[in-house]
Amino acid sequence: MSADAGGVNAPLFRRLLESQSAERRAVVLDLGPARMETVALFGQFRCRLEFADLDDGLDQLNGEADPLLLPQMAESLLPRRRQEAADIVLCWDLLNYLQRPALMTLMARVAARSRPGTLVHALIVYSAPRMPARPDRYAALPDGRLVIQRTTGAECAAPRYTPEDLRHCLPDYTVESAMLLKNGMQEFLLRSMRKTES
Repeated sequence: MSADAGGVNAPLFRRLLESQSAERRAVVLDLGPARMETVALFGQFRCRLEFADLDDGLDQLNGEADPLLLPQMAESLLPRRRQEAADIVLCWDLLNYLQRPALMTLMARVAARSRPGTLVHALIVYSAPRMPARPDRYAALPDGRLVIQRTTGAECAAPRYTPEDLRHCLPDYTVESAMLLKNGMQEFLLRSMRKTES
């Protein structure tokens, strides 16, 4: 699933970029680590970037068996709550590494701090039965291509979430668009439908 040096064409990510305006302010919540490429890319717009860097918290979320504690844990892994709600959420490939209860809870907390209509971009392992044991790193280019950097040589079984799985696990979102990329991943644009919590 690693891309070549030229990057993987990601049409839905490009559509997300094209929806941005130099005049309208937007809040971007990136669930991955801070990347210079992401900062530079969204820096051309009137954006505030927030980074969650959830990689180290994935095992915690998946390991929490108490459904009453999961929301609190998910909230603690996200950036400090501010008055402005998110307009864009970048998940990269992180959703593949969450088991269903953790996936549902985390994305419910994200929806609670997003505006109705917020766009969520995600990459889901679709055709391959196995995936890297840890999330990849993504460099987003201005033309919408994504350069993928492997973080480990180890592999694990891929959950291969289907659109139906996502509809069930993410009741606060609708699938706006989905597209199979040449590297075998399914690219999704989701739209948040939940009313922002004050």
